[in-house]
Amino acid sequence: MSLVVPLVEAAGAGAVGGKAASLGELSRAGVAVPPGFAVTTEAFALALAALDAGGELRAGIEALDPGDLPAIAAAAARFRALVAAVPLPAEVAAAIGSGYAALGGGGADGGGAGDPDVAVRSSATVEDSAEASFAGLQDTYLGISGEAAVLDHVRRCWASLYNDESVAYRRRLRLPEAGVAMAVVVQRMVAPRAAGVMFTRSPVTGDRSVVAIEGTWGLGSALVSGDVTPDSWAVSKITGEITTRRVSPKLKIHSYVLGVDATSPHVQVADMPDELRDAPCLTDDEIRALAAVGRRVEAHYGAPQDIEWAVLDGDAEPSARIVLLQSRPETVWAARGSAPAGAPKPHAGDHVLALFGKHL
Repeated sequence: MSLVVPLVEAAGAGAVGGKAASLGELSRAGVAVPPGFAVTTEAFALALAALDAGGELRAGIEALDPGDLPAIAAAAARFRALVAAVPLPAEVAAAIGSGYAALGGGGADGGGAGDPDVAVRSSATVEDSAEASFAGLQDTYLGISGEAAVLDHVRRCWASLYNDESVAYRRRLRLPEAGVAMAVVVQRMVAPRAAGVMFTRSPVTGDRSVVAIEGTWGLGSALVSGDVTPDSWAVSKITGEITTRRVSPKLKIHSYVLGVDATSPHVQVADMPDELRDAPCLTDDEIRALAAVGRRVEAHYGAPQDIEWAVLDGDAEPSARIVLLQSRPETVWAARGSAPAGAPKPHAGDHVLALFGKHL
């Protein structure tokens, strides 16, 4: 297995994790995603072998009582510290450095020449499945610049596999630690005009005839962190009509700042400009274009999706300014739909009679 693969070639959750595998599949399907590469689980395994070659530390985590949260927290903290402290094997550091250099620099959405700004994102082998969602349990870092910083943040992503919440969730699901690994996605940063999430079924009612969209100005991290109440829309898959809309007061904005020096934050949090606070972050054309992309992605995977999106600035048509940052199976309503609504009866009328009998 390669230590690093271009994102467009990333495939197989066991090799590149759920996030990278999904982004690679989207790329190959012709959906726009920011360019990047995946640091594979082989690189993680080489680093982990330096501190737990025999698997004793992982066996200790697997033996933890799911209900003993203090013990989980203590064990997770010890493991995180070890992972973050282990020097990168020379071949891993060289492969990541080469992948980063290949992304290039300059341009509208990067840093200086040869030193692009990137997002470094966890891609665990157990996340983003239809049976379980580890969304938000591992770490993502935005606006990282320079090879040394990228290498450091790859290790931080590896360590986040042992965040308290992630370990506790795995223990509740009784997942074997031997099957858990961490790949990492490194992608060119984009500076979106607006960003957010969309669900190809209603997250409230489970209705599969609509696409539900939530968004805010700037980076979607403002929505994920809870800094804003997002604008929201529902779009009918049947007619394309925007059936509901809610524009919320948005008090904060997370902005990606181009051209700052290495000591300044590339992602800045500020008060929302007055003229944007109560203004919708998307036009109707952008809303319909997003819904169309969502339907296309759902059709590709054959199941409802939970999608992270960004809309870039510019004069191009809305469909040309949309990039996807992630697509994962929707899990809440999928889990509810896995159980039958009721036991089958010999005749259709028997269901009515049974319901009537309950009220006698």
